[in-house]
Amino acid sequence: MTQRLTAWQAYLLAAVFGAGGAFGQQPYDLPPLMLLGMIGAVWLFQGRVTARQAGVTGWAFGLGYFMHALQWIVSPFMVDVARHGWMAPFALVFMAAGMALFWGVAFWGARRLSRADPWALIPCWTAAELLRAYIFTGFPWASPAQSGVGVLAGQVLAWIGPHGLNAILIAVAVWAASALTGPPRALRWRILRETVVLATLLALLLPVMRSDAPLSGHTVRLVQPNAPQKEKWDPEKIPVFFQRQLAFTAAPPQQTAPDLVLWSETAIPWSLEWAGTSLEEIARAGGDAPVALGVQRSDGLRYFNAMITLDQSGAVTQTYDKHHLVPFGEYMPLGDLLARFGIYGLAANQGHGYSAGPGARLLDFGPLGHALPLICYEAVFAHDVNAAPERPDFLIQITNDAWFGRGAGPRQHLAQARMRAIEQGLPLARVANTGISAMIDPHGRITASLPLNTAGYIDAALPAPGAVTPYARSGDLPLALLVTIALAFLSGRALRRNRA
Repeated sequence: MTQRLTAWQAYLLAAVFGAGGAFGQQPYDLPPLMLLGMIGAVWLFQGRVTARQAGVTGWAFGLGYFMHALQWIVSPFMVDVARHGWMAPFALVFMAAGMALFWGVAFWGARRLSRADPWALIPCWTAAELLRAYIFTGFPWASPAQSGVGVLAGQVLAWIGPHGLNAILIAVAVWAASALTGPPRALRWRILRETVVLATLLALLLPVMRSDAPLSGHTVRLVQPNAPQKEKWDPEKIPVFFQRQLAFTAAPPQQTAPDLVLWSETAIPWSLEWAGTSLEEIARAGGDAPVALGVQRSDGLRYFNAMITLDQSGAVTQTYDKHHLVPFGEYMPLGDLLARFGIYGLAANQGHGYSAGPGARLLDFGPLGHALPLICYEAVFAHDVNAAPERPDFLIQITNDAWFGRGAGPRQHLAQARMRAIEQGLPLARVANTGISAMIDPHGRITASLPLNTAGYIDAALPAPGAVTPYARSGDLPLALLVTIALAFLSGRALRRNRA
C-alpha cells in the first residue's frame, strides 16, 4: 500500500505520524500514540525503495515529532522579547531539524544495510539515539523511552536504561508493522501473531501499580517560591521572593519536622561572595535542619552555577559546581566571536557565561546519607548520574524551570527526573523555582508534589533507597557493544550482497 504513495505524500504522512507520536510525551502523556507513531514510521519505511527515500522519510518523521515535542523551547526567548524574541522560531526549527537528522540517518542506514526488511532499523535507530545523547555534549530530550516513565515499560529503565528501552520500543514498532502489514498468511497464524502483538503493546502500556515505597524515616522540605523569570531579577521583587522562601523555611512542620530544607536553583539573586547576612537568615529560618540551595558564585573571572549547603550558623559547608552546562543557555560555543554581535547565553547573568565544574560529586547530609546533586539540565543525562564517584543514598535535583512558563518543558523535565530515579533505584528530591517540585520514589512514582506555578512548601517523606540496579552497574556500554556488533554484522552482510 505504501508503494502507491508519491514521495511527497509519504514525507508529509511521516511528519504527521511524528507529530502524532509526540502526544506520547508530556503534557499529554499518551504513550500509545508514541508507539502508533513509530509503527506508522516503520510502515512508511517498508515502502521506501532507495536509501535516500528512506532517509528523507525518517527525517520528516523526526521533524514532525521534534517540532511538536520540543515546542516549549521557544519559551526562554520570550522572557526578554526585545533581546531574544527574534531567535525563537529559528531555535525551534533548527533544533527540530537537527534532531531529526539523527533519525533520518538511521532510516537511511537501515535501508542501505537491508533492502528487504525493516529489522535493521532496530540497531540503526538505537545507535542514533545513543549518539544524540552523547555527541556535541548531548541532547537526549524527548526520546521515545521518556514517554514510558508512567507505564510498565518504564520499569525496564532499571535494567537496561533509556537506550535499552528505546531499542525495545523500536523493536516492537518494527514487529507490529511487519505483523500487521506483512504478506497474507494462514488465517490462524495471522490471528495468533496479531494477538501476540496486541498483548505485547498492552503489557508495555499498563500503568505502574501503586504501592507504598519503604521510607527512610527522614523528611525533606521542598521550598517553591514561584518567581516568574521576568520578575526573578527585578530589584523590587527580589525582597518579596527572598522573604517568601524564608517564611516557608521557618513555617511549622506539616507533620514531621524536616531533616533537610531544599531551595531551588539560583534561589538568591546575590552572588555567593556578596550574599552577606542573607545566608545567616536562611540558616536561622531552617532551625535545626541544614539548608541546601542554588547560588551563583565566582572565582576570579570565572562564574559557576552552584549548589551549597549551610550549617546552623549560615556557614557554607559544601559546594557543588554544575559541570554539564546548557549550550547557548549557560555558555555560548564560540562565545567570544558571537559576543561581538551581541549574542550571549540566555541564563548567563549580564552576558557572562558560566564555567563548568570538575564533575559529579556527593554531598554529605549526615543521618540522611550522601546525595548526588543535579542542577537542572544535568538530570536529562542518564550517564551523568551514572558518573557518580560512588552510589549515593538519594538524588537531589534543583532547578529553575521558570524559563519554560506553563508549557510542556517543566513537565517533561519532571518525567526525566523520574527516569533517573528508576534507572538508579534511588529516591529523588526535586525542588523547582516555579514547579514542579516533587519527591520521587525508586520506582519513579511521585509520592508528594507541589503544582506548577504555585508558591508553597511541602514536607515530603524521603523514601529509602532500593537495591543497586543492573543499569547503575553497567551503564550504556553493554548496549553500545551489542549495537556495534549488530551494525558490523549487517555491514558485512551488505558488503557480501553487493559483491555477489
